[in-house]
Amino acid sequence: MPLALYALTVGAFGIGVTEFVIMGLLIDVSGDLGVSIAAAGMLISGYALGVVFGAPILTVLSSRWPRKTVLIALMVIFTIGNIACALAPNYETLMAARLLAALSHGTFFGVGSVVATGLVAPERRASAIAIMFTGLTVANIAGVPFGTWLGQEYGWRTTFWAVAVVGVAALAVLAIFLPRDDSKPEPQDWRSDLATMARPQVLAGLAITVLGYAGVFTVFTYIAPVLTQVTGFSDAAVSPILLVFGVGLIIGNLVGGRLADRNLDRSILLTLAALSLSLLVMAFVLPEKGLMVAMVGLVGAAGFATVAPLQMRVLEKAQGAGQALASSFNIAAFNLGNAIGAWGGGLAIDHGPGLSALPLVAAAFPIAALLLFFAAQRYEHRGQSRERIAA
Repeated sequence: MPLALYALTVGAFGIGVTEFVIMGLLIDVSGDLGVSIAAAGMLISGYALGVVFGAPILTVLSSRWPRKTVLIALMVIFTIGNIACALAPNYETLMAARLLAALSHGTFFGVGSVVATGLVAPERRASAIAIMFTGLTVANIAGVPFGTWLGQEYGWRTTFWAVAVVGVAALAVLAIFLPRDDSKPEPQDWRSDLATMARPQVLAGLAITVLGYAGVFTVFTYIAPVLTQVTGFSDAAVSPILLVFGVGLIIGNLVGGRLADRNLDRSILLTLAALSLSLLVMAFVLPEKGLMVAMVGLVGAAGFATVAPLQMRVLEKAQGAGQALASSFNIAAFNLGNAIGAWGGGLAIDHGPGLSALPLVAAAFPIAALLLFFAAQRYEHRGQSRERIAA
């Protein structure tokens, strides 16, 4: 794999830390700003919605820029957003700063996925995407546990200052190692691209992505209070357990990329089934500390094993649209799932069965994604049969 691919991984690492580190700091943020844990969880939903709206808009606006220029500009926005988070005097300002930081997220991964697949042979495209997304998993295995510890020891604002420093470092690495590209991408007809994105199979792929990730974040948005208030761990134990989650993410991400290279549809089926099963099992081991640590890792692995297969499915079904736009739409779909999961988990905590039921609530989402995948497969096979008959 070329060195430039790992430059993209560094950028993904910085974005991954700022997206996920808030999970380990919900208790600290809610206490400092005087809001409930569920309200603090909405900072994840707010970030995710920033990705949802920012991804297609910024992708279209920057479509005629050289891709290296786009990626560097996005890291500048990301860094400024995290500085604003560190300086935020209240909950509302922090939410606005999270939205600003989020604007760069979807377009970075959308454009980055296109750059990554262009750096390797066609048969290695899914693995190239998985390596770029390894930045997210390394963020969870190293950045998020460290950021959680840093925030607990020195205040949550210190964590965001540290993330801003990561943004500056990522900006430098991208500027140095990404190959210079003075050519401008071919102009895209965004209206035609949007019409392509409205194909039933593309919309089904995006919906499967939303449902799968809603399941992951229904639980992991609130993992700190689940571990401390339900399983009985101390606050100090949260950071090491998030390290286990990160190990699961990096293993699952790489395995998902390999599976997708071999058989895309089968990889989607297997990874969504594994995610559904692991969430169901987690629901029954919440009081058992050792088993709960293991399930945190397994759910992380199953959740991130879906990333490369679902990304590749949308790119395949959206042939004819600008690939950066198609990819950014799928990143937006992942984050819409994050927003729905955080919102649904908050409802379950404040108005439903509470923290202990979160894994069961979460499992309903990937099960629904599996059902939708089967329905999409039947629709596609019927369409192919009609084409053969017509021929």
